[in-house]
Amino acid sequence: MKSMLNKIADIFRIIFGYGIMITLFVGGATFFGYLAALIIGGETAAAICTFIYKKLVPVMIKTTTSLVLLGLVTMYLSGEMALTAAKKNKN
Repeated sequence: MKSMLNKIADIFRIIFGYGIMITLFVGGATFFGYLAALIIGGETAAAICTFIYKKLVPVMIKTTTSLVLLGLVTMYLSGEMALTAAKKNKN
């Protein structure tokens, strides 16, 4: 049972890694989109900024939120308890 959970966690970890990589790339693309809009100016810049804000950012936020949830599920399936307070022994 434990080995099966570790295999599932490994698959989720791969999905999580690629998903975060893609969302980071899209985040960088939004930066360069805003930078291009700043350079271009005018109505075209407003259209670029509106497209980024209305289309890309909501999808990026939803994707990142679901990937964080997947990362937490992966962490608990593999037995990692990184978000718990650890007791340190004082010798």
